[in-house]
Amino acid sequence: MKKILKYIKNQFLHFLPDSLYLRYVYWRCMGKWLNLSNPQTFNEKLQWLKLHDRNPLYTTLVDKYAVKKWVADKIGAQYIIPTLGVWDRFDEIDFDKLPSQFVLKTTHDSGGVVICHDKNTFDKQAARKKLEKSLKTNFYYMGREWPYKDVPRKIIAEKYMVDDKTQELRDYKFFCFHGTPTYCQVISDRSTNECIDFFDMEWNLQEFTGLQCPHYPHYPHYPHQIEKPICFEQMKQACGVLSKDIPFVRVDFYEVNGKMYFGELTFFPASGFGQFTPTQWNRTIGNYLTLPLK
Repeated sequence: MKKILKYIKNQFLHFLPDSLYLRYVYWRCMGKWLNLSNPQTFNEKLQWLKLHDRNPLYTTLVDKYAVKKWVADKIGAQYIIPTLGVWDRFDEIDFDKLPSQFVLKTTHDSGGVVICHDKNTFDKQAARKKLEKSLKTNFYYMGREWPYKDVPRKIIAEKYMVDDKTQELRDYKFFCFHGTPTYCQVISDRSTNECIDFFDMEWNLQEFTGLQCPHYPHYPHYPHQIEKPICFEQMKQACGVLSKDIPFVRVDFYEVNGKMYFGELTFFPASGFGQFTPTQWNRTIGNYLTLPLK
């Protein structure tokens, strides 16, 4: 009976218009009503952008395959992680032609990623289950992030990347407001004990951390000093190019052995349902985003 009721509830929510759905989910996640007439916090403004900033280019920019050409045209193909293959279905993948290490990901969502550290021990069935489930899912319906709604659903393989110094692929995620990078979110130890830190554009560590949903565990600061990436100034310059004329976008980079690589573009971090800690930073960071309210 619980499964039936849950199914009925999900089907009902599925057909709600975006504005009503976002109000409901915001209330469930944040414990308060969503202010769309005069949004003040970063989260509220992201919900407003979902409803009112419908630039069709964004669909290309969230497509993990199509965005590569767009970014290469803007800043250069040398900053793009090489693509090893692209397929419509898992069964089309010829694993014999892939190297011993690689990354599989779906093009149309967030989280549909499988990492192969060693092809000899790679669990293809687990990979199939995860990727095929992802291919069946329209990511748009989870948080009404409309750019994902019409992205072609494909699987791509990318070159496996790791930095020799950190022994991981550390994320450098730049929060860009109106074409200007403002804070860099650094995610460390993602596969073990995930830590999140923010730095300003002079690489000063900030007091706040996040973003995490209220029901998730708090992400701690990294226990050791995080050195400024060698390519930090280059990353900032590229952010200005890639975020030009966009009210808000998060531009992600990796640094691998002293070289910068593009990661992805994200318009709604945590789908606009996350929290900074301390919580007052949600409003402080929201102040960087000016909406054309009427």
